Amino acid sequence: MKKSLLCLLLTVGVSVTTKSNADEIVNRAMLGMFQPLPKSIENPKNPFNDAKLELGHKLFFERRLSLDYTISCHSCHNLKQYGQTGTSFPTGISDQKPGRNSPTVFNAAIHVAQFWDGREPDVEAQAKGPILAGAEMGMPDGDYVVNILKTIPGYVELFKKAFPESDDALTYDNLGKAIGAYERKLMTPSRFDDYLKGDDKALTDPEKKGLMTFISTGCTTCHNGMGVGGHLYQKLGLVKAWPDLTDEGRSAVTGNEADKFHFKVPSLRNITETSPYLHNGSIKELDVMVKKMAEHQLGRTISDEDTQSIVTFLKSLKGDLPKDLIQRPDLPESGPNTPKPREYIVK
Repeated sequence: MKKSLLCLLLTVGVSVTTKSNADEIVNRAMLGMFQPLPKSIENPKNPFNDAKLELGHKLFFERRLSLDYTISCHSCHNLKQYGQTGTSFPTGISDQKPGRNSPTVFNAAIHVAQFWDGREPDVEAQAKGPILAGAEMGMPDGDYVVNILKTIPGYVELFKKAFPESDDALTYDNLGKAIGAYERKLMTPSRFDDYLKGDDKALTDPEKKGLMTFISTGCTTCHNGMGVGGHLYQKLGLVKAWPDLTDEGRSAVTGNEADKFHFKVPSLRNITETSPYLHNGSIKELDVMVKKMAEHQLGRTISDEDTQSIVTFLKSLKGDLPKDLIQRPDLPESGPNTPKPREYIVK
């Protein structure tokens, strides 16, 4: 009898211990540094309406926003590829290459600012920049863009519906607002969000272990919040100088020497899908990126085992794409007075 009772207690003990170990891989008290993604992120100065979202969706795919009618926002931010092109630098008009890697537009609206150097405050302002950039879409100025859109009857009506309070609805600022409103819906919640909301089964045990390795290594110093990054600026090569770094980053915007080599910390949402990495797209492998971040940002050399553990956790940040928003929409036809595309002369 005593032997049977002992066997029973040992059996129960093993069962309880196994469950306890699975549940206690992650200390949930340490997860307050993260927050789940919202379904969208609103801007009180640019409220949503269905017509505005429809317009922004069309404009995102509109190649007539480039001087030679060959490049759209989607060209450099392919939505079916998680907002990336898979290249170090995207290709602009006349096969030109901008000076930096194009960050994904997914979840960008939650970031502290836009572009690697943070030169624009929000997605509405960011949307207007590449259209006028010589090596990207190449338009001479906002008025030129507006004049083309006004020759396309479908866009005239779409702008009126999207901005009914405006006397002159088709403006360059409203173009930015329409694209910005659309991008504010481009959120990709993942299993990690379910886990943050209390679903312990949303992550596997190896992913939970990787999360704790991620935290204990110090990665959360910069990669935290809803975006697991994207919420602050940091110097690239904080502890150990980054080799061959020539891009001065944020200091070119602020004029402050203290901001030299500072960049917006990338969000790690969908990081497994958005290679290559860094502002110059110089690193293609995620495990290499993790090791280099530990070395240069934290002054730590981490093992291959810990590196792979962190990568395993990062896989849980791959979210679901909003299928209805990433499809190419039907675009308005050109009118009889719509100008023909202009050839861009590289200076």
